[in-house]
This record gives sequence, C-alpha cells and structure tokens, in this order.
Amino acid sequence: MFVSEALAIGSAACIAASSMFVNELNGRVPLMRLTRWQLTSAFLFTAIAATMTGGWNTLGPWQIWALIGSSTAGIVVASTTYFAAIYTAGPRVTALLFSLASPFALLFGYVALGETISGRQGVGVALILTGILIAIGVRRRRPAPMIPLADQQPIEAPAPQSPPISLLGIALGVVTAFGQAFGSLLARPAMAPGVEPFAAMAIRSGFAVFVFWALLFIPAIRREGGTFRLGDLGLAATAAFFGTTLGMSLLMAALAGGNVGIVSTLSSMTPIVILPMVWLRSRKMPRPHAWVGAALAIAGTALISH
Repeated sequence: MFVSEALAIGSAACIAASSMFVNELNGRVPLMRLTRWQLTSAFLFTAIAATMTGGWNTLGPWQIWALIGSSTAGIVVASTTYFAAIYTAGPRVTALLFSLASPFALLFGYVALGETISGRQGVGVALILTGILIAIGVRRRRPAPMIPLADQQPIEAPAPQSPPISLLGIALGVVTAFGQAFGSLLARPAMAPGVEPFAAMAIRSGFAVFVFWALLFIPAIRREGGTFRLGDLGLAATAAFFGTTLGMSLLMAALAGGNVGIVSTLSSMTPIVILPMVWLRSRKMPRPHAWVGAALAIAGTALISH
C-alpha cells in the first residue's frame, strides 16, 4: 500500500476515535464551547509538535496563506455546518452527506490540478462510496406497535412513518462536504513542497481558534449556558488529540504526496472504521448491512492502493 493511502486511512481511524469521545459530551457541553475547546487543544498540541520537529522552518509566506484559506473552508465553515447538520438532520444523514466530499474532491482535483485516476482506481472509489452508503444509509425501521382487540389476537398496527429529512439539514451537509473538499484542494499545493504536517495543522487550527474565540463578541454566543466540568474539558482535549491533531495531521501528510480525490475518499471511510469501535464500546454487533458496506470499502481500498 502506498504511504499516502495508508496515512489517509489512519486519518479516518483517528477521526472515528475522536467522534466516539465527542459523543460522550453530547448534551453536556454547548456546541460553540466544545468547538473552542477542541480547536484550542489541537492548536497547542500541533504547535508543540511543530516546535519539537522544527516544522516551522518548512513554512513560507504563500504556504501560510494557502493553509489559512484551507482552514477557512475546511475548518471554520465545514466544522460549523457539520455540527449544525447533526442538530438539524441527525448524525446518520450528516455522515451520509459528508461522504460527498470524495466526489467533490475528485472534481476539484481534476479541474484545478489536472489530477486523473485510472479506471481501476475509479472502480475502487465507487466501491468505497457504495460501501459508505450501505453502511450508514439504511434507515432503521421502528417496530410497529401491537393493537390489542377484544377476544382476538393482537394485530400489528401500520409502521409509523419516519419524519421527513430537513431540507436545511441536507443543505448544511452538502456545504460541509463541499468545504472539506475545497479545504483539501487548497492545502494540496501548500503541502507538496514538503511542509511539515504538524506545522500545517498548527496554522489551520490556529486561524480557526482566532475566529471562534472572536465570535464571543456576539452576545448570543457569549451567553451560552452549560456547567463547566474539568472532566468534560479533558475529554474534549482527548478528542482533539485524536481528531484534529493526529487525524488531520495525517490527512495533511497524505495530501503532501497523494492524489486529492483518492486521499479524500480514503479519509472519508470514518463511518466504516468506526464499526468495530462501536462494537467494542456498546458490546452490540452492528447490523449485517454495515459489515457488507465495510467489505465493499475494503475491496475498493485494495483496488486503489495496489
């Protein structure tokens, strides 16, 4: 397997682990506070790592500006719309829409960078996207209630209809995928000359930290509720270490030598990678269609990487 593809899959695994930690904070920490905690922690982690590795010396003025543009699209915009989409359309639909980052990245890579993929790699991308759709796209049917009848066996009532998916939530999910893909496109030329990944992520997360702390000047955000708990801050920092620090740094390293579309596709395998993590955490085996999706994704990975 090529190094860039392995780094992209590692990025998906780290982001999956991060999402498991973030899920523990659901309902306990306000959204904007969680975002500030995570990005600030990620900036501190990556800045320390960049200092230890001498990564600051690999940055030039134009790389910094390119990474700031990447941060604007891939972190400031995409992170905000990602969480908003979860609140509006739910995590399953949001994860499904987030997989659109792969075809967006392929399109951007072709139009802006002239990147092409072989027919075999195209089939691999299609298999991965199909696997993601199968793994997270099947709606769970709620059990139908039983209606008791006098002197008769209970009969099954019609299954309740699922509420319609919010069009606003769909739009937010598409914007998230678009922003993530566009952020990867802007980061690709900056990473190609050999910018150190931790330094790149320190610039990206540092700019986002500035933006989200500046948002505290907005009264509605400044008045956010919730009780501060030191344990919640520690959990958010742990999630930031796995997600933004390791996961996104691996993604930056993958973009340094990999095709934007292929790297984005492999890094979007988080819904697949998270299956065994959910199994270990909940002690409940995922449903069969989830494993079918994982098998298709593994087959697609093999076609891309060999």
